[in-house]
Amino acid sequence: MSTYRVGYIIGSLSRKSINRTLAKALIRLAPEELEFVEIGIGDLPLYNHDFDLDYPPEGRALKDAIASVDAILFVTPEYNRSIPGALKNAIDWASRPWGSNSFTHKPSAVIGASPGKIGTAVAQQSLRSVLSFCNSPQMNAPEGYIQFSPEVFTEEGEVLDDTTARFLRDFMDEFAVHIARVCTVLSAQR
Repeated sequence: MSTYRVGYIIGSLSRKSINRTLAKALIRLAPEELEFVEIGIGDLPLYNHDFDLDYPPEGRALKDAIASVDAILFVTPEYNRSIPGALKNAIDWASRPWGSNSFTHKPSAVIGASPGKIGTAVAQQSLRSVLSFCNSPQMNAPEGYIQFSPEVFTEEGEVLDDTTARFLRDFMDEFAVHIARVCTVLSAQR
């Protein structure tokens, strides 16, 4: 069994984000063959085409971080029925300059938490559209629209509800299968 290195990007810049808590839970419940590293997006300046000829260090660091992992897990809130601006900005940096898109053939999964009942569903659809354009093979199912409750998740990422824990474990198991499948097929094609 291969080990895969997964970069996770949290769409919220808040240190107390419920999506950061969800990321901790996902890491706890993930299969052993997945290793995790956070890819931070908080220090990026706003993307501007003028930087394409001379990328700033923050943009190069983001592209290097994505290059160093086998897959990307996006854990994002929903802001105004879409993805947070900081997340879109990071994707714009990583997908540029033209011809050096960091997401090409990089397997990905999308999940998010919200206090509301639709649990980031609209943001995830928006993000999936962007990732499709960026040529990132996405795990399409299961979809993870998590209604966050402090009675279910501890700040350390422990999941106190068995049904929720089982769903998140299954999500991560399926993500591991997706990563292996994509990496195997794309490696064979190169």
